[in-house]
Parts: sequence; structure tokens; C-alpha cells
Amino acid sequence: MSSSLSITSAIVDPALLDLPWDLPLEVWPDDSIAVLPKGLSRHLVRFAHLSGYVVAIKETSADLARREYDLLRNLQRLDIPCVDPVAVITNRADAAGNDLDSVLVTRHLKFSLPYRALYSQTLRPSTATRLIDALAVLLVRLHIVGFFWGDVSLSNALFRRDAGAFAAYLVDAETGNIYDSLSDGQREHDLEIARVNIAGELLDLAAGGRLDESTDPIEVSNGILAAYRTLWTELTGSETFAATERWRIAERVERLNNLGFDIEELVISTQDTGSHVLIQPKVVDAGHHQRRLLRLTGLDAEENQARRLLNDLDAYAATHFAGEPDEEMSAHEWLATVFEPVIRAIPKELRGKLEPAEVFHQMLEHRWYLSQNENRDVPLAEAVSSYIETVLQHRRDEATVIDPPTGAFTLPIAVVDEEDWRDRV
Repeated sequence: MSSSLSITSAIVDPALLDLPWDLPLEVWPDDSIAVLPKGLSRHLVRFAHLSGYVVAIKETSADLARREYDLLRNLQRLDIPCVDPVAVITNRADAAGNDLDSVLVTRHLKFSLPYRALYSQTLRPSTATRLIDALAVLLVRLHIVGFFWGDVSLSNALFRRDAGAFAAYLVDAETGNIYDSLSDGQREHDLEIARVNIAGELLDLAAGGRLDESTDPIEVSNGILAAYRTLWTELTGSETFAATERWRIAERVERLNNLGFDIEELVISTQDTGSHVLIQPKVVDAGHHQRRLLRLTGLDAEENQARRLLNDLDAYAATHFAGEPDEEMSAHEWLATVFEPVIRAIPKELRGKLEPAEVFHQMLEHRWYLSQNENRDVPLAEAVSSYIETVLQHRRDEATVIDPPTGAFTLPIAVVDEEDWRDRV
């Protein structure tokens, strides 16, 4: 290994020194490589084992690696869903002293998958729509903090299941840039890039027979425009109403909360006539339900998962506590008597299938379907046993989805969709 090897890292992990940086990434030995599903990339990307977890390694130029590393760290500080930057490795050389490309190292996002791994035989219309909606939410959050992506696509994001929907995480920030704010033209340019790229990705699936025949790739790709603009207007648009309708202020805040956003500051001004009020959100933060769940229980979940768990928690409190229940007390009891027993009931060999919050959400769904089918209130313990036996054990692991180790690239894999397991109930 070259003595001039340079490592810039956000973590202190001596194991970084043990990876074979003196070899081109394409010829790394199998004992270093983790074979996981991945999206399309303009650069060579491979996964490797590091200190008990998995990292993604991308070969690129030194300048691009440092720039993307800095962008990802800045996006993390802004609380944007993105992969975790681990290190930049420069000044690489092989045993003969020949220069090798620099690399960007990021941490693999557990329980996440590229869009091509989120279907079994064909990509269903409903799944495609949920992916587009998730990408639209991510793009809105990026634009709110002033990030211009420049290469919006399904391939440049990872997706985690989120209580019947998906949560999108930015993977590739190479073409991006952070500004104080974005102009309407910059936002529209990102949207047009998204529309074109998504249409191309779906047309590629259709050409390979991997897209449901009823799905129109152009129509689906256009869906990101409507989803984005609806959410952007709700989060940032001004609203004028009569001074006698002040209840609409609370209604606006509640709508934003239901979308998963909090308002740190609300600008309210009366017009000269004194008969109308203008309101406009000034600072909007995502994760309303996530923060409440974390505060009450210590559980860290995706936004829709958090909303679903809170609904169950609130229903439990209303049933088991008379009068106005103490939030902290009821949350502690729900955690100890409902959530944790369900998670402990999952056999160890099945715990890599899905993250705990998603397991709990799917179990609640399963219990509801059982109760509807059998016309009775199915006990929790019975529902858990049925869910484990008929649903969970048939899924592929999503903590780290391992494909048969037959090469550096991973083909699309069979992952059971929510619609599949509902059909089994």
C-alpha cells in the first residue's frame, strides 16, 4: 500500500486501513466484498465489510469525492435523509506505484433498497406511485434547505418501507449544490430532470418486461410534478382569509402536522383594510410524528411508521386510562406491554427481515385483516403468531439483502410487497 495514502474520515475507525486500497475496486477480493442490491451509477460502486457494518465505495476523482463528502455532511446537519458519509480516500496507488482513483466511502443504509429491488416479477402501478411520492417529498425537503440536486432520479435514491408508503434517501449528491435559497427556475429545472429521468427508468423496466402492462411510464413520471407542487404549495404558500376566520390558522398548522411537518415560525399580518389576515409558514421542519414518538418512547422510526405507532399508542391510552391520560405514563405502559412484547416475539433468525417499527405496523395491518375476515376481535398474541408464520418468514431480509455471491453486480431480487402478503391473509 502507498505510504502517501490519505484518509479523511468523519469517524475514528482504524479498520479503514485494513481494506485493500492498493487494488482497483473492480478486483477487490471476495472476502472484502458484500454483495448487495444496488442502483445504476455512472461510477463503479461496490459494497464492503467494515467493523461489523457495510459501506458503499465509489471510485471517482479526488475533487468530486471531497465535494460530495462535504455536501453529504452538510445535508446531514440540515436533517435531510441521505446516506452517511464515512471517508474520502485519496493518493491511492497500486504495488507498482501506478495511481488509482480516489474513493468516497458511505455507510450502507440498513433496511433500504434501490427501486429495482422493490418488486418481485413486475413493478406494480401502486408501488411505482408510492416511489414517486417518496421522491417528491425528498425533493421538496431538499429545495426548502436550498439544495439543487441536478440529477433527480429513482436510481439516485434509496427507499425504506414506511407503513404502507416509502421514505426516500438521497444517495448521489455529486451533481448537487447548496444555496441560500433556490429560485423558481432552479426548482423547475430539478423537476424537469426528475420527470425525464424517471420516465427513462420506467421505460427501461417496461422494455425488460418488468413493469406492469397497465402502467404508463410517462404518466407515472409526470406524477412527481403534481405531488411536488401540491406539497410545496402547502408548506410554503401564503393564505389569506377574513379576520373572523382565525380558526383557519390552527387548521393550517394541523394540516402541516398531518403531512409530517412542524412550523417553527408563522408570519401573520393583517391587511390595511383590517378585514383580512395573511399567514405564511416561514420555517418548516419535517418529522412531526417522528419527534413526538421519540420524545414519548425513545423509538426512532420513519414518519408514517411513527404516525401509525402513535395512533396505536393513543388508542391504548384512551382504552386503559380514564379521563385525560398522562402522555408519558401511558406511552411507557404501551411500550412495555404492547410494542416490546411484539418485537421480542420475533424469532432471532427473522429479525433482519424488517426494522421493528415496520414489523409492528405490518402486524397491526395483519391483525385488522384477520379480524375482518373472521368477524371477531383477534387477540394481539394470536395476530403476532399468525403474522410471523404466514407473512414475516416468507420475506427476504432487508437489513442487508444478500444475493447469491455470484459476481460484483446484483440482479433484481424477489421482495414480498405489502399487496402480496395481504393476499395471503
